[in-house]
Amino acid sequence: MKHLLITLMLTATISTSAQDGQNRLAQQATDIISQMTLEEKFTQLMNETPGIPRLGIEPYDWWNEALHGVARDGRATVFPQPIGLGATFDPALAKEIGDAIATEGRAKYVVARKNNNYSRYTGLTFWSPNVNIFRDPRWGRGMETYGEDPFLTGTMGTAFVQGMQGNDPVYLKAAACGKHYAVHSGPEATRHTVNVEPSRRDLWETYLPAFQMLVQKGKVEIIMGAYNRVYGESASGSKFLLTDILRKQWGFQGHIVSDCGAVTDIYEGHRIAKTEAEACAIAIKAGLNVECGTTFKAMKEALAQHLITEADIDRALMPLMMTRLKLGILQPDDNCPYNHVGEEVIGCERHIALARQAAVESMVLLKNDGVLPLKKDIHTLFVTGAGAADAFWLMGNYFGISDRYCTYLQGIVSKVSNGTAVNYRPGVMESAPTRNSINWAVDEAAGAEYTVVVMGNNGNLEGEEGEAIDSERGDRDGIGLPESQMKFLRDIRARKHSGVIVVLTGGSPVDVREISQLADAVIMAWYPGQEGGYALGDLLFGDANFSGKLPVTFPADGDKLPPFEDYSMKGRTYKYMSDNVFYPFGYGLSYGKVDYANLRVTADKKKGATVQVTLANHSSWPITETPQVYVSAPNAGFTAPIQQLAAFQRVALMPGESKEVQFDVPIGRLMTVQEDGSSKLTRGEYLFTVSNAAPSARNKDLDVSALSLQVHIK
Repeated sequence: MKHLLITLMLTATISTSAQDGQNRLAQQATDIISQMTLEEKFTQLMNETPGIPRLGIEPYDWWNEALHGVARDGRATVFPQPIGLGATFDPALAKEIGDAIATEGRAKYVVARKNNNYSRYTGLTFWSPNVNIFRDPRWGRGMETYGEDPFLTGTMGTAFVQGMQGNDPVYLKAAACGKHYAVHSGPEATRHTVNVEPSRRDLWETYLPAFQMLVQKGKVEIIMGAYNRVYGESASGSKFLLTDILRKQWGFQGHIVSDCGAVTDIYEGHRIAKTEAEACAIAIKAGLNVECGTTFKAMKEALAQHLITEADIDRALMPLMMTRLKLGILQPDDNCPYNHVGEEVIGCERHIALARQAAVESMVLLKNDGVLPLKKDIHTLFVTGAGAADAFWLMGNYFGISDRYCTYLQGIVSKVSNGTAVNYRPGVMESAPTRNSINWAVDEAAGAEYTVVVMGNNGNLEGEEGEAIDSERGDRDGIGLPESQMKFLRDIRARKHSGVIVVLTGGSPVDVREISQLADAVIMAWYPGQEGGYALGDLLFGDANFSGKLPVTFPADGDKLPPFEDYSMKGRTYKYMSDNVFYPFGYGLSYGKVDYANLRVTADKKKGATVQVTLANHSSWPITETPQVYVSAPNAGFTAPIQQLAAFQRVALMPGESKEVQFDVPIGRLMTVQEDGSSKLTRGEYLFTVSNAAPSARNKDLDVSALSLQVHIK
């Protein structure tokens, strides 16, 4: 009892101290704004802000990137692309990566300021993570997300934010940003003009939950508005999204930034406003704080036309000043514990090891006909494919630059014995046909004991608008791989009847129907970052076991997908797909199998549900299994999810070990979103399924472990 009392007193003291600190910063922000001239206030509302020397304020550019490592700012540790991090199902890892990125960002900021470098990509306001829902596999930017499920996305994104922002009660190590708010996931070609009007059920059930988790659980400091319109309003100038939901309903306390050029879109793309001044006023009145762009230069004109007031300007400035004060960088602040991070942390051994762990956890084994793991003393090994020796195939987008990228070829060679003959040829270009009828790569593949073929997508084939050079606006037309790569694999298989291992790269689902027939083993490696080659070597040769799970459904037939432009969730993701599934969400093999037994569920209409299951590893391999709890609600209506992920855990099991695993599912995860946006607990039989993949008609063919139990909730 005495210990509990001391703990409560300590908690209360910390809480009071935190509030005192926030109050102190708020008063400081108010005082600074009151000392600014009107002209100075205008200059602080765009991403590139000049200094105000008389107030001790240095120049600052709000624009920086850190999607999977500090980006576009010299040397940094490069972690797996977020879609790969989503495949880890490991929020603790995401939090640790967020912390590592913020630590390197702090060190780089200190060095930049010593060099009087105030340019873009040197600040501490990082516009990451991207928590949009990967609703369609053709979207080029899906690689930036954590996958297709709002709960997984929100969980991973929240952990990343918490790691990045640190645990000081007053100060931020770095400021994270949830983007792109809201209802944005392609097509890239229409993002500056399109008006999206999802059903209110889809809005609240799919498009908003991850953002809500970042705000309310992660206390994210920044939210970025999207380009598109939502219900007729620009997402970067929407009172409904920015004020009514974000500020009033969710209690968001940080600042809101537009996507770059999105305020310009208010009058040029969407034609909501007739002038730049009107666009400025719409955005400011809706709740935007800072523009990425230059349209806010018309703010003075908007004020002169009485479209806004100086009080509106002051309200917009307040959260911006607070963010910089919480970072300890608006004015000199010796109280900030993060202001003296040394540059020795950049690319340090700890971060390298973390990047390698993340790459290992991210890769997904989709098929293995007994060919893996390889022995290190095999006699001959041939490595081929356009991406085998190219570091660009490891990077994804919004990447930093490492001084130690390890390609797949290098990682494989690092594992074999000195008595193994290893040979390599690219064999094929990424998307162009092979002109030479004599392709020695096919002969060498056929003659080797084992052949590893690295194929898939890269940043030339998928990405953001303007990034990919071999696709329309960054999106893909379908989910098939280039014919040049497929023909190369067919040619190899025609000559080699066993020992073909395919390593798929990219940030989105691909059509694997033919690939799975042609290959003896298939691995989805995503964009694994700087340590990707070493991670692949660890997994291929059994120095590590596969544990990655698909954060997206791999459809069987891309031609059966709903229209890309349709934002309705019907027929999309594991939650609403009744067929056309080849590899289900949550799926991934390992060296060995875990048995599921003794499922128990207790449910209460007030407390939620407790789910318990016994996992047993009868193999000779250590296995990290990720059991997933799926819930199907009764009488939920034909537009409700078929099932939805309610809980998951990573569970380490040694050979021969059994563990009792418990999941606590809060009542909110059992409720069904109604058409008006409200949530309701329907009465009747709930189906609880614990498995290592989302329920689908394919699971029997894939030998998925699953147990189901119906529970009545009155």
